[in-house]
Amino acid sequence: MNVQPVVSKTAPEAGLVSAAQVAELISQSCPPAQYRGKRVLLIIPDGTRTAPVGLLFKTLHAQLSSVTRTLDVMTALGTHQPMSEAAICLRLEISEAERRGEYRNVNFFNHEWDNPAALKQVGTIPAADISLLSDGLFSMDVPVEINRRVFDYDQVVIVGPVFPHEVVGFSGGNKYLFPGIGGPHILNFFHWLGAVVTNPKIIGTKWTPVRRVVDRAGAMVNVDKLCLAMVVAPNQDLVGLFAGTPEAAWDAASDLSARVHIVYKDRPFHTILSCAPPMYDELWTAGKCMYKLEPVLADDGELIIYAPHLSEICVSHGKHIEEVGYHCRDYFLRQWDRFKHYPWGVLAHSTHVRGIGTYENGVEKCRARVTLASKVPRATCERINLGYRDPATLRVEDFANREAAGVLLVPKAGEMLYRLKHPPKWAAGNGS
Repeated sequence: MNVQPVVSKTAPEAGLVSAAQVAELISQSCPPAQYRGKRVLLIIPDGTRTAPVGLLFKTLHAQLSSVTRTLDVMTALGTHQPMSEAAICLRLEISEAERRGEYRNVNFFNHEWDNPAALKQVGTIPAADISLLSDGLFSMDVPVEINRRVFDYDQVVIVGPVFPHEVVGFSGGNKYLFPGIGGPHILNFFHWLGAVVTNPKIIGTKWTPVRRVVDRAGAMVNVDKLCLAMVVAPNQDLVGLFAGTPEAAWDAASDLSARVHIVYKDRPFHTILSCAPPMYDELWTAGKCMYKLEPVLADDGELIIYAPHLSEICVSHGKHIEEVGYHCRDYFLRQWDRFKHYPWGVLAHSTHVRGIGTYENGVEKCRARVTLASKVPRATCERINLGYRDPATLRVEDFANREAAGVLLVPKAGEMLYRLKHPPKWAAGNGS
């Protein structure tokens, strides 16, 4: 199938992307004549990403369902929890009655990252290539596995938003394949690669070693791919939609995301109340409330992840996190033989939440404090090396309108990246 390299539709200066414009772009990108008799798989995000996924799903279904042989949906979970049928309907913005009626022939699938039978190895990125892609940080063979269901289809359509991202720089594009529907080897490798570079130097940087690895893995998946990359404003309006190959659509969308999703501040804050929205129902995802704000957190300051609804550290990886705890990167690098057997993705998550620090002569010294205010009890927080606050003792309004005093309130954290206009060396992008 011939897919245009990239087709773009509007930017913030031109106003919002309307439903009619979405339909027009999909009509251009997915002409029914080219989809006749095709088996099509839509790959969508789970509920931890803000985007009008339902609008695109319904528009694609209206455009293609009458001509395709099959039109199914898979949630790109990475290692997140599986979604119920009801949750997928909510993600697609359809009612249970619509599911039983108009959309009854659409199959819903959850990715199964931890089920070897659900995966297929499509190749290996050799050590020499990994060395080049990672700027010499690693030299090792990396097996590339993906959900084998993709090979049951003639066309994969990736539907998802682009935001600044702590591991890859900007989310979207081939990231919906890896880690979205990828296997643990490639997932663990590039998450740790990103952690070694560090979150502040990766996040919001367009071209990173991790993006190069992800795009290399994506090129190994020999299925026709179309990407519909969205840029969603903080008020949830769709302000950009880009169609094309995963690489080209992401390329254009990430440029717009850099303009929409990054807030610049003049100076750092000694106290940040970072409020986790309900879509982050475990610390594995609520950690984004730290990732996006670490660049503006002052030395010796405190960032509070305020999540009174949250009671889980992580369903999938909680056991390992409880054993490892939350530590800076150097804590693991200086004791690598002790920790190298743990899943590298868990180690990466640990460093991202805990932030920049050092480990010398057996002493860990983190740059700042990270406190969890949630249903997770004090004893657990202390055991995993996080501070604790009882959320009932905090009043959000007490943190409002105090930026001049060094206090920042972020009512919905996790998607907007905060940066200093003049960042210190540790927070400057890697420039790759």
